[in-house]
Order: sequence, then structure tokens, then C-alpha cells
Amino acid sequence: MSSSVEQNSRKIVARLLREGWEAVSSKGSHHKFRHTSTGQIVIVPHPKKNIAYGTARSIAKHVGWL
Repeated sequence: MSSSVEQNSRKIVARLLREGWEAVSSKGSHHKFRHTSTGQIVIVPHPKKNIAYGTARSIAKHVGWL
């Protein structure tokens, strides 16, 4: 299994913010982000040092990194 997918939630959140996503809300340990131009929504468990590989891959696919 390749580990080319970033699993650190802090780095995922930082990249989302750099790429035009804005924090919309958070409830407990889950943060909701909306893309400013497309309106897409993604939810990231944060803060968590290592997100499960499948969860990180799902986030990456949803936002177009894979």
C-alpha cells in the first residue's frame, strides 16, 4: 500500500486553506470546509496526527488531489 497520501490533519487543513477552501464550522473533532468557487464541502477530522489511510485517501479524492 502506497503512503503517498498525506495523513496528518494539520497538513491537510493547511493545504485546503491554501487552495481556496474556507472553514465553515466545526463540531467536536470534525471541521467542515467549503470551496469558495465550487461550493464543494469536505469534512476533516482535526486535530488528529494520523488520520486513517482510507479516510485520508477519501478526502484527497473528494478534493481532487488524486
